[in-house]
Amino acid sequence: MAISDDKPIDARKSRMVMIFAGTPWQASMVKNLLELEGIESFLSEMNRADYNAGWNLAGSQGSTRLFILEDALDPATGIVEAYQRTQLPAD
Repeated sequence: MAISDDKPIDARKSRMVMIFAGTPWQASMVKNLLELEGIESFLSEMNRADYNAGWNLAGSQGSTRLFILEDALDPATGIVEAYQRTQLPAD
């Protein structure tokens, strides 16, 4: 379910949920894919990797988290899973 720009978001009815975590580049890619489908998202902790050497070691969850409104969880999950299938293993 895409979130329409013409309707105000009622915070009491919708909450933010984390849909993805990865490097800042990966999270930005997923954010762009979601936006192409009309799903709004929010990036958190974008610069943490810049300040902590080794924060994004292979196999780690990542420093950047991507959040969406819970109402869009079903379509967003499919988009994230499709993106993850295209990624090479960290090993």
